[in-house]
Amino acid sequence: MNIKVITTNEGKNHYLQQVESVSFIHQTDAAMEAVNIYPEITYQTISGFGGAFTEAMAYNVLGLPETKQDALIADYFGEQGIGYNLCRTHINSCDFALGNYAYVEDETDTAFATFDISRDKKYIIPVIKKAQAVTKEPIAFLASPWSPPAFMKTTGEMNHGGKLKPECQKAWAQYIAKYIKTYKEEGIEISMITVQNEPEAVQTWDSCVYTSEEEMIFVRDYLGPIFEEEGLEDVKIFVWDHNKERLYERTRDILKDEKANRYVSGIGFHWYTGDHFEAVQMVRDIYPDKELLFTEGCVEYSRFAQANAVQKANMYAHDMIGNFNSGMNGYIDWNMVLDHKGGPNHVGNFCDAPIMCNEEQTDYEKRLTYYYIGHFSKYIKKGAKRIATTKYTADLDVVGFVNPDDEKVIVVLNRTSEAKHITLREEQRYAKVTVEPQAIYTFIYQ
Repeated sequence: MNIKVITTNEGKNHYLQQVESVSFIHQTDAAMEAVNIYPEITYQTISGFGGAFTEAMAYNVLGLPETKQDALIADYFGEQGIGYNLCRTHINSCDFALGNYAYVEDETDTAFATFDISRDKKYIIPVIKKAQAVTKEPIAFLASPWSPPAFMKTTGEMNHGGKLKPECQKAWAQYIAKYIKTYKEEGIEISMITVQNEPEAVQTWDSCVYTSEEEMIFVRDYLGPIFEEEGLEDVKIFVWDHNKERLYERTRDILKDEKANRYVSGIGFHWYTGDHFEAVQMVRDIYPDKELLFTEGCVEYSRFAQANAVQKANMYAHDMIGNFNSGMNGYIDWNMVLDHKGGPNHVGNFCDAPIMCNEEQTDYEKRLTYYYIGHFSKYIKKGAKRIATTKYTADLDVVGFVNPDDEKVIVVLNRTSEAKHITLREEQRYAKVTVEPQAIYTFIYQ
């Protein structure tokens, strides 16, 4: 039986390139340097892969010539692309917007008669529709607020943190429900929301702070009940949406309330404070009925401006493999497209993205991270299950999946400077393969 081999190796100019296949042979003796595969042991179900439709992303796409717009969207969502089907967007503005904005600016408008998404209709919605037109399957959308309108906050501004005014909690929940219904009128189903992006971060950009108790109360007494009243019970509510190092205690402190627990479908998390794969595993073990989504991650220029392309791509693949092995269900990258500076960003918080436009805004470049993400998103299908694997060395990152059609997908990352000669082993089936240094491989077989 043949094993399809796909690799990305910057040193050899291989980018999601299928190379010579290898074959299983029947063998009974011990395998040295083995990567063992146990398809009968299954774990979490995979919900999908994708990135974020921010205003900055959409502004960049729409600034390209139309043929390049279509090609870029196809690179992510088209049949020959990397299979994106799970995406995020923002409620009101975020840092990767052209400036602060809210859908209601008039604090006397308690009925939201002036609710206006014309800003989204100019940028985000047209690009989402381009993606919807070429994708093979419906895109699932997660929406996250960075800040309520300024008049609902204790500080009177969207930036620099602050809190939601207690007397505005019901109105803010109704506002989120209004957003979901308004987007549905545009043909975009928001099936998931997070309560707040990074609720423990006071940022120079759009931000709003919640303690665990405040987030729990908002879900329990306002957001959950309002969704029931508005016929939005099927919209999943995710909490936290912040870094992994506090993932467990935030989950614990919210879900210990039985009523809040009933409304919460899952927990979102980011990567900016390091691996903390153990935290993901703890939440998976203790709350097996909750969905775990990676909701944001990117290479920040403020910390990693000097990192080279391989280092950045390794950051992505290492984190994805570690999170999947710890129980993550789905993966959402941050901005899908940025300009040559890593923006636009209305406070200069520039970052890297898997696709970057050139300075003239006439073309775009797929960065190495795009191909590394594609080693997962292009081949691991929605509904796949993670399967058990073991490996002989910590020098390799390894994860395995079985797709709904019983196809097995094994991803192996070699972050070292030495080639690894490994044996892929499933029971008495053995295949000898070489994993080149600083490269990623996807092995596919039945």
